[in-house]
Amino acid sequence: MATNVEGKGFTEEQEALVVKSWNQMKNNSPQLSLTFFKKILEIAPPAKQLFSFLKDSDLPLDQNPKLMSHAMAVFVMTCESAVQLRKAGKVTVRESNLKKLGATHFKAGVVAEHFEVTKAALVETVKEAVPEMWSPAMKKAWEEAHDQLADAIKSEMKPSS
Repeated sequence: MATNVEGKGFTEEQEALVVKSWNQMKNNSPQLSLTFFKKILEIAPPAKQLFSFLKDSDLPLDQNPKLMSHAMAVFVMTCESAVQLRKAGKVTVRESNLKKLGATHFKAGVVAEHFEVTKAALVETVKEAVPEMWSPAMKKAWEEAHDQLADAIKSEMKPSS
């Protein structure tokens, strides 16, 4: 078994699990993105206030065009980042995007605990999307991938200059 060095270890086995499940889910990204966001709001209803396009909207989530595009961008970026993690040895979101993500999350009032909510929502979404593949090892792989992306975003969470 591979050992993790300074939390940077995303093992070959974890990569294989993430890649296999993402390949299975990819074609259903729009629906899964919405599921992911619904789970975030189920786990933490006050999170609605963190999204400018949800705050004052009475539209059902699946009819909110801004939510749909945002959900797709977040879900697909998270999954694609997870798939690339081992190959690159780090999170592969362009640095400019990472700085923008960090500044946006900072401005919105996102705090470290909020990332635990997105991790739980992501894990539940993947579990429901690929039940026949699901295992404790796959759960751990997705959690590790999520945490590395979250850590990269948190490291950029400061006021934009």
